Amino acid sequence: MGGPRGAGWVAAGLLLGAGACYCIYRLTRGRRRGDRELGMRPSKSAEDLTDGSYDDVLNAAQLQKLLYLLESTEDPVIIERALITLGNNAAFSVNQAIIRELGGIPIVGNKINHSNQSIKEKALNALNNLSVNVENQIKIKIYINQVCEDVFSGPLNSAVQLAGLRLLTNMTVTNDHQHMLHNYITDLFQVLLTGNGNTKVDSSFLSLYDSHVAKEILLRVLTLFQNINNCLKIEGHLAVQPTFTEGSLFFLLHGEECAQKIKALVDHHDAEVKEKVLTIIPKI
Repeated sequence: MGGPRGAGWVAAGLLLGAGACYCIYRLTRGRRRGDRELGMRPSKSAEDLTDGSYDDVLNAAQLQKLLYLLESTEDPVIIERALITLGNNAAFSVNQAIIRELGGIPIVGNKINHSNQSIKEKALNALNNLSVNVENQIKIKIYINQVCEDVFSGPLNSAVQLAGLRLLTNMTVTNDHQHMLHNYITDLFQVLLTGNGNTKVDSSFLSLYDSHVAKEILLRVLTLFQNINNCLKIEGHLAVQPTFTEGSLFFLLHGEECAQKIKALVDHHDAEVKEKVLTIIPKI
């Protein structure tokens, strides 16, 4: 677990197709008995699965085909389409586990070093979806240093920077990996203070603190507030002067509206949310 010094680094990530490809369908027109009842469909190749017209969620066998394609091809167009398809399918919890079990995380992770910036972005997006699974985070954490280097050394507000920030958000929602951002705090604050609207936060963000919001989301945004507050204060003294750019995440979270919303959650029906709020209120 990271200590209080590392707690605020979750803030980083609050700040997201496929092209056409050829399809080879071999449709049998024979009138073998029973074909109509069976509703037979042609088998899809790995490249067919990256076609934007294929909307079904992939099964384990199809994901394995896709991972083999991603690992074996050097065609940047196919690599990018495969990463988009994997990323879309990694949005489903069952596939997050399957991709890990098939050894897919290092295959995707290796693509963040690709010289093609679009491929790097798609790889980061896929890792971001995979990182929602806590077990996957154990394997993804080895890429955190590389992601930080890309985020803080690359062009401001670039697609790669924003994709990296989203991944760092998911990886630092809990305290398990926050200490790994220890050397990047200065760069993180610089990005958040100088970035454009994509790296800043709209005021509608505060609606996430409304009592009707799902428990899982409430706990995440409350943890976000708690971690940022801990990061800015060391033993009761401000580590950073509280002068924040209007529209920034810090400006919103340290405003009166946010404080009132958090205080109102003390009467929330869920015990875990209420307990979290009670630990935060004395620090507001």
